[in-house]
Amino acid sequence: MQERNRIWRVIFLGIDAGLTAAAFILAYVAKKYWLSGEVAGLSVRPNYSFLLLLAVIVLTLSYQSYGFYAPSFRFLRPAQVLIRVVKAVVAGFACYLLLLYLIHQQDISRMMMFLFVGMTSAFLFFAKIAMARIEAFQRSRDAYQKKLLIVGSRARAKELITVLRQRTLPEYQLLGCLETDKSRLNQEVAPGVAVIGLVNGMRQILLAKAVDEVIYAMPLEQVRDIRAHIAFAEQLGVRVRILPDWQIQKIMYHPEAARIYFDDFLGLPTVALSSTPTQELQLFCKAILDYLGAAIALLLLSPLFALIAGLIKLSSPGPVFFTQERCGLNGRRFRLYKFRTMVQHAEELRAGLADKNEMDGPVFKMRNDPRLVGVGRFLRKWSLDELPQFINILRGEMSLVGPRPPIPEEVARYRPWQRRRLSMKPGLTCIWQISGRNNIDFERWMRLDLEYIDNWSLLLDLKVLFLTVPAVLAGTGH
Repeated sequence: MQERNRIWRVIFLGIDAGLTAAAFILAYVAKKYWLSGEVAGLSVRPNYSFLLLLAVIVLTLSYQSYGFYAPSFRFLRPAQVLIRVVKAVVAGFACYLLLLYLIHQQDISRMMMFLFVGMTSAFLFFAKIAMARIEAFQRSRDAYQKKLLIVGSRARAKELITVLRQRTLPEYQLLGCLETDKSRLNQEVAPGVAVIGLVNGMRQILLAKAVDEVIYAMPLEQVRDIRAHIAFAEQLGVRVRILPDWQIQKIMYHPEAARIYFDDFLGLPTVALSSTPTQELQLFCKAILDYLGAAIALLLLSPLFALIAGLIKLSSPGPVFFTQERCGLNGRRFRLYKFRTMVQHAEELRAGLADKNEMDGPVFKMRNDPRLVGVGRFLRKWSLDELPQFINILRGEMSLVGPRPPIPEEVARYRPWQRRRLSMKPGLTCIWQISGRNNIDFERWMRLDLEYIDNWSLLLDLKVLFLTVPAVLAGTGH
């Protein structure tokens, strides 16, 4: 979490520096070219490149001193943001003028400086409000929320809940608390947070609900079979956090795939176990690659989308798009988009074709599926039916690269170790698709996905994307 916060701090600082530079340049252009009469024109004596660099450095230091990059800043009301921005700009500008005086910079236009201050304040204010609105919208959506399950319901758990509530963090959703004491079942721990089950029923809860993290907020010695509980969560790919009670050595747990590390969680020290990638900078770059890649692909492929839509309409009656409920990150349900390749109500006809399934395990695959419409075979062969999933990527439900999203009926038949493939956001392409696709048996497919998660890097994603092109051109889809 600390690394993630540092990354965002650098990004926001870079945005503010860029807006400050843009305001300076715009003020320069306005004073030199746009204004008329006595206030038009600029002296050629000052080195404006040097003045620009100095302005950006001094003002960004002022932004930091006024807490622009503190976690609490994003929860300020618009009026508070405006006051903070004006104070920071005025204070920074005062220091800037003092430096200019000390280094004997002369003939600097007062009008240009006035425009610079006004534009900087306006740019920063509207940028902060826009980013806050975008962030609030994203974090309120299920795809961006982290779902927390707390083990414990007493002092330590209440402290954690209080911290979350005080900071009004919409990206965290509290599913409830688990207890060892039956008498505390259904009791309210805090407004809107209750004891929803017993610790010995954690397995069923983890299988039934989308859970991102389990947080132990009670003395570990009070939890029976704690090693088994942690091992099961690790098997599913669910992150485990422990608010230390300095009894952690008693569990003597050695994870198979998870990494153990200390982490600051909302100001509270925790011990975390995670079997998913924790390289925050690379994960951030992966997210940027997802959004940019999906946006560019949708823009460039829009003529192809229109052509395919027309062919589908000519081929058979019904909608252009087919949507289906799939399981995403840690079991989240979402609607996956595809071009329709089958007759309407094809899902209802699948039961009658169960004996024709060519895949082992819970997945249904059939090479010569009679439900396919005329153009559907062509779209499936060249994987063109998958293109609308760029929309799912823009919605934050999928990634360019990751394990393919299964349907809930398949997930219900997974063995626990296979559920860990849901611990990373599903992808448009994956190692399975470039390694033989439908010619690979189900268990090998699952293990390929887990190998991807365990060995993930940004370079691996780029490699998979590069190898997907010849795999698609081979026309092996069906």
